[in-house]
Amino acid sequence: MSKKRQMKSAARFFAVQALFQMEASDQTLDEVQRQFEDLRFGEHFDDYDMAEGDPAHFRALTEKALEDQGAIDQMTDRALVEKWPIARIDPTLRALFRAAGAELLLAETPPKVVITEYVDVAKAFFPDGREPKFVNAVLDHMAREARPEAF
Repeated sequence: MSKKRQMKSAARFFAVQALFQMEASDQTLDEVQRQFEDLRFGEHFDDYDMAEGDPAHFRALTEKALEDQGAIDQMTDRALVEKWPIARIDPTLRALFRAAGAELLLAETPPKVVITEYVDVAKAFFPDGREPKFVNAVLDHMAREARPEAF
């Protein structure tokens, strides 16, 4: 994978974390973006280094997710089973659907790539669960609604 693609993938992962953090705290978008760009991108641990994220992609995803959160949440709700509105799902998945929905609406990345990338993010957060398959199904539905011309 090229360095540019790795940085975009990392930006997606960080965007999910940032959106989760914003929902769980009272931090503003600017505060969270600054924290991630200054501290999280390329962060070094004793036995692990975080990837370097693409700041422009990270900002585009988090800004679009916040700007169009209502529309993205409605699109997610339509993709979920009726008894499971977005408010009832795991907050990590909610953040993931918002970041992925933002990327679908930005329409710069092919929908199938968006789906694959966010299924990989789901695997990172839920390595042993059924969530990645759930994410795949929901994002497929969202992608077909947001970008029908791509299918």
